[in-house]
Amino acid sequence: MKNLWSHGWFAALVAGVAFLLIPTANAGAATSTRIQGRAPAAVPANEAGPTPAAELIEFDVGVELKDLPGAEAFAREVTDPTSGNYRGFLTPTEWVAGYSPTAKADKEIEKSLRKAGFKIRKVAPDRMTIVAEGTAEQIDAYFETRLARYEVGEETVRLASSALSAPTNVAPLIAGVRGVNEVRAKPANLTGAGGPGGHGHGPWGWHGHGHWPPPKAEEEEIAQPAGFRPGTPCSTYYGQELAGTLPPFGGGFPNPLPYTPCGYKPAQLQGAYNVTGAIAGGDNGSGVTVAIVDAYVSPTLYSDAVEYAKRNQGSQQWQPGQFKEMIQRPFTMTEECEAPGWSGEQTLDVEAVHAMAPGAKVLYVGGRNCTVSLYNAVQEVVDGHLANIVTDSWSNGPEEEEAETEESREAFNHVLLMAAGTGVGVQFSSGDEGDNFIVSGSQQPSFPGTSPYATAVGGTSVEIGAQDNRLDEVGWSTGISVLCSEELVSLGFCEPAEVGQWEPPAPGEYDYGGGGGTSDQYAEPWYQEPVVPPAIAGRLGTGELNRVVPDISMEGDPSTGMLVGETQEFADGTYYDEYRIGGTSLSSPLFAGLMADADQAAGGSLGFVNPLLYHLDSGGQSSQAFYDVLPAGKQAVARNDYLNEENAEAGILTSARILGMEGATEYFCPRVNEETGECEVELEEATESLSAAPGFDSMTGIGSPGDQFIEELSKG
Repeated sequence: MKNLWSHGWFAALVAGVAFLLIPTANAGAATSTRIQGRAPAAVPANEAGPTPAAELIEFDVGVELKDLPGAEAFAREVTDPTSGNYRGFLTPTEWVAGYSPTAKADKEIEKSLRKAGFKIRKVAPDRMTIVAEGTAEQIDAYFETRLARYEVGEETVRLASSALSAPTNVAPLIAGVRGVNEVRAKPANLTGAGGPGGHGHGPWGWHGHGHWPPPKAEEEEIAQPAGFRPGTPCSTYYGQELAGTLPPFGGGFPNPLPYTPCGYKPAQLQGAYNVTGAIAGGDNGSGVTVAIVDAYVSPTLYSDAVEYAKRNQGSQQWQPGQFKEMIQRPFTMTEECEAPGWSGEQTLDVEAVHAMAPGAKVLYVGGRNCTVSLYNAVQEVVDGHLANIVTDSWSNGPEEEEAETEESREAFNHVLLMAAGTGVGVQFSSGDEGDNFIVSGSQQPSFPGTSPYATAVGGTSVEIGAQDNRLDEVGWSTGISVLCSEELVSLGFCEPAEVGQWEPPAPGEYDYGGGGGTSDQYAEPWYQEPVVPPAIAGRLGTGELNRVVPDISMEGDPSTGMLVGETQEFADGTYYDEYRIGGTSLSSPLFAGLMADADQAAGGSLGFVNPLLYHLDSGGQSSQAFYDVLPAGKQAVARNDYLNEENAEAGILTSARILGMEGATEYFCPRVNEETGECEVELEEATESLSAAPGFDSMTGIGSPGDQFIEELSKG
């Protein structure tokens, strides 16, 4: 359980009790009742100014289910492989009839909102969400709060300065409100490039995020992203090219280091996860639809995917009717959400799903922004049962813990609960910042992946050999050390006397990695109890056992990532090109494609797959269904990156990327100078908390899909 005395959560608990017990008087002498606690970050010390009274804000009101215990019991019954009603899913209509809020409840809340001047944009078919819009002034009056701008991490976002209240006649009907507190989701993809002067995770100032700084975007017209190419030399397969001309890295690491792969192609990834034969035999995802939810849409999304398949997938081409788009318009918040940065995410997701399930249909769903619309997009897929599998390569990021509340999360949990009951598997990337300390100062995983009804997909570093075989797979946790060069001396990063030396010396400095850890938001779900070691589930020291993520992991390291193709804006024009990319944004769609193959092999949807995964893993690691990811030992790759991200004209950054780093010191800067990128206060330190181990571990969960993953899952 959460430490109630920290981060304002004691106040949230009080607010929760007051929900039903403490009516208050508003300006109109009507009574109101608290419905939602205050965001922990909404304290005077963080306030940066008021929210303009006329600012239009879209928000969701979640409506309480009429039978939450019944819905939870049913979801367990149909997802537990030991149950007599396993996979006895309801249709959306049947689920709504049995568990959704009543139509009367929706009408009461609608009436209350309209009376206060709000515009009702949509009522979800499942009746669990009412999408409304109003001014900040109207929100202040209705919810009895004051909206202001607050500094949360490296962002300035809108938050309610106090707990939210609603008229007492409708307050018991409201599960939570999302969107009044602004939380911007971020895509979890990385090229792994970087340069001096970035917002560093440590004293050496390396950040490892490509495509920086993000270009601006105009309303509706989403610009193509800035061009990126991986540096050379690089390898066609792991270990092909060795960095024999570089100085020894030392520290017990191999000499010479292997150069990083140029980017794995679909056949290599199919081979590494032993699905080449299954796909050739017909279990290629045919008859299964995978939905991909991101913000916005690239104008070249489908044409890029078609071109990529033509160049890299032989006979596994896109067929007519295999790809569809469902886009929310008009687009909003394109600058705040860094809209062009989502184009690479969309491209990666579509091409990765097709790489693992070339016969599956793909439905791309583009939200109108990176806030509440993403949740609405997932809900739209679930309500219409538009797909068996939904992959979401985004998360709320480290700001979520400080800007969200228990109640606002609960409303979306109800949507995921419906997905479980109707046979839709919803999965989320676990994030790209390890345990999140480097970006938040707190070792805490992020929602929505932490939801007990979501599958959180973590990252690994896969070493694929010349025969498309998995040589090894370790947890994605990257250390970095940079080779001082004349170019870096000229940029002021290192001294002339250090040319030819690795800085910092082996084993380098922790940079980033797949997200994971023990959540303080949710208790340990029933399906994790037989598998997750109590030492991990009880890591928070509260005496309670909690939800741990990730559940399972796949390739995600940007230095061993996938080759993708995308139209980008280069110095000499805008055109299609290919580059290597990673992040758990890669892991989630790869897993979605694999699940599409498994659904086909199983003769129908496996739905919310966590209970089945943990059932197969209970009693010890299954050598058939899962690959047990173990500590990496001394492994690293050499990597070249162009300083201008396109070519060698501005110089080359040569680095050693340590694979599977564990136990390193993490650094967090509480306040970064926006102009210089320097930390203005003393760095905070912590020891990296994620690690790999036999069986379930905090870095990769159960592990990665094994050689007989599809066969074992399809047997149920």
